[in-house]
Amino acid sequence: MQHTVVERELELELILSPERSVPVPARLGYLTDDPYAVHVTFHIDSVHPVYWTFARDLLVEGVFRACGHGDVRVWPSKADGRSVVLMALSSPDGDALLQAPTAQVSAWLERTLRAVPPGTEGGQLGIDDGLAELLAR
Repeated sequence: MQHTVVERELELELILSPERSVPVPARLGYLTDDPYAVHVTFHIDSVHPVYWTFARDLLVEGVFRACGHGDVRVWPSKADGRSVVLMALSSPDGDALLQAPTAQVSAWLERTLRAVPPGTEGGQLGIDDGLAELLAR
């Protein structure tokens, strides 16, 4: 089975306070052989990039309405008159609030949804083929 990678590099904003943010280069990644997840790599040009993986459905829903709980929460907002998606990430190492341009995130998500439409993710995993092979033995 041929697998596809859908990537997009963009600049996020790490929100430090209501008045201050810093740019963070990032890469959004989607792999059709891991169809339920999105992968975000922060500080892509640094010696120690930071990786986060969470449900694609969470990001899709978060473009339209607040969702998530625990380690990852996503919601739409406005900043300087433009639409943004906010992502609150929590880990034992700390918390981060990141802002991404909605148009760029939505365009990338649209590409992932064309690669693997919602409801067809399970077919990408090869479980049926693996089970058939196992039972044939």
